[in-house]
Amino acid sequence: MRNPFPGMNPWLENPVLWRDVHHSIITALRIDLAPRLRPRYFVAVETHTYISVAPDMPVTTRYPDVMVIDRGGSAVTSAVVTPPVSPYITVELPIPEPIQEGYLAVRLVPTGEVVTVIELLSHTNKQPGPDRKTYLEKRETFINSDLHFVEIDLLRAGPPLPFTERVTSDYRLFIRRSEHLRQAQLYPFGVRQPIPTFPLPLLPEDAEPTVDLGALLNTVYEQAGYDLVIHYHEPPAPPLSEADLAWAAALAGQSSAL
Repeated sequence: MRNPFPGMNPWLENPVLWRDVHHSIITALRIDLAPRLRPRYFVAVETHTYISVAPDMPVTTRYPDVMVIDRGGSAVTSAVVTPPVSPYITVELPIPEPIQEGYLAVRLVPTGEVVTVIELLSHTNKQPGPDRKTYLEKRETFINSDLHFVEIDLLRAGPPLPFTERVTSDYRLFIRRSEHLRQAQLYPFGVRQPIPTFPLPLLPEDAEPTVDLGALLNTVYEQAGYDLVIHYHEPPAPPLSEADLAWAAALAGQSSAL
């Protein structure tokens, strides 16, 4: 079944499904760009690794409230009488699970020099917490470098990343060209709009290919068969406004009837 929406499908944003969607879009971007950029460029899939921690732990926590510091000296003896230790139970501690998320690096051949980085945002780097902080540090490194930086935000959940906070939109494409250090091109769009096409920045002497992310999303939707696992009779996560939900439900209903 085809994607029933003109642009982003809000049901694909569900955190349970997004990791698969994220991987599929990154792969589709590479498959689309690699043959159009060869032989001058190689499009590499690279990864960030995040270690998830308890979501209620303050990001600013770096030191314990109480520390016992060994400064040498004699061993503690049993001269001081202490009350019996209270009974306790042994509990298991959760093991932090590394999360790897892919992004694309457009590299020159044969030097391997990175010219452009393409990031597709995920829930881990949009939600407030340590993973967002880690991503923002990496993002600032890209912005302050000699690289072109493309950031794709197809998630309504979580606050927009910096430089987009004054623009109200469901989704956004962010392009910072290396020749403009503190300026960027922003493509805001809503759930009812097509995903904008955009030129992929390369070296000045090279023609810039147009990226049609909407077409790639539609291809991924059909190839993966996401209609088999999406429950259009249930509201998407995160929820839509009442008006947008009525609009989306009508489109999804027409599509399922085909």
